[in-house]
Amino acid sequence: MKSDVAKLVIAVIFDILDFTIGRIPGFELIFDIASGVVAVGLWGWPGLFAFFEITDPTGQIDGFVPIMTMIALSQMGKSRKKSPGAELAK
Repeated sequence: MKSDVAKLVIAVIFDILDFTIGRIPGFELIFDIASGVVAVGLWGWPGLFAFFEITDPTGQIDGFVPIMTMIALSQMGKSRKKSPGAELAK
């Protein structure tokens, strides 16, 4: 559980940086590639969705779609469903 929260914090930090620093032309593409690599490192195959941000050449999607945070939250939900104590807590 603690590792899931740590991954969520990392994802939120990367999204905030992407919202701000990712606006610099040229640097935006490099940052999106780097965040995609980090996402794959953190979550494996589901992290590939972070490369979705590369498809937008204008970089405007980054301001509206916190993709790393969404991946983190979806993976936290998946891990809760798999844990045996999740059903007992209800």
